[in-house]
Amino acid sequence: MASSLADEQKIATVRQMADAWGRRDWRACADLLTENGAIHSMMKSAPMVGRETFYEHMRAQSSPDKQAWLHIERIGVVGGAVVCERRDEIVVDGVRGFVPAVGILEFEGPLICLWREYFDRAQLLAAQGKTAIQG
Repeated sequence: MASSLADEQKIATVRQMADAWGRRDWRACADLLTENGAIHSMMKSAPMVGRETFYEHMRAQSSPDKQAWLHIERIGVVGGAVVCERRDEIVVDGVRGFVPAVGILEFEGPLICLWREYFDRAQLLAAQGKTAIQG
């Protein structure tokens, strides 16, 4: 279902998501998704489906020794979807790293219905101070 939301409103929603992510406000993040919204890290075979599934997953994964900030480098709307190039800053157990990422976000009304994430797993692990073997 196409969204009638203006491009500026879509971009504002993605910026709101990035801000809430940095604050670890998982309720605010989840509330920006449709009830059956999906987040799909393309390095994984299956998307995470459902606002509450996402919320519970993020709450369970959250801990004082983990933090991430989504630094938006470029953002725009292409074919109705928001394309967001980011440089994610990650701190795990005091180890700080950066991961380049691209998100493609589709909307249904004012909410995100599909968020596809593209990043390199080896870079993500390195940013966390891990190797692929430890992963």
